[in-house]
Amino acid sequence: MTHLLEQAFSEAARLPDVEQNILARWLLLEFASEKRWDEMLAGSEDLLSELADEALAEHKQGKTKLLDLNKL
Repeated sequence: MTHLLEQAFSEAARLPDVEQNILARWLLLEFASEKRWDEMLAGSEDLLSELADEALAEHKQGKTKLLDLNKL
């Protein structure tokens, strides 16, 4: 465990039990969410590659526009 993580857990250990449980639940949900994203992206590599190729082809054909952040 890194020093920074040890420091964070040390601080969390000083919280009331209810707040510790809230923090623990949040961390566990974050870990589960990251795992789901990793699994979804791992299975979509071919699709993402195809979409990237399609976007590049459209750009080369002049079918794209620059993004104007002021118009968002």
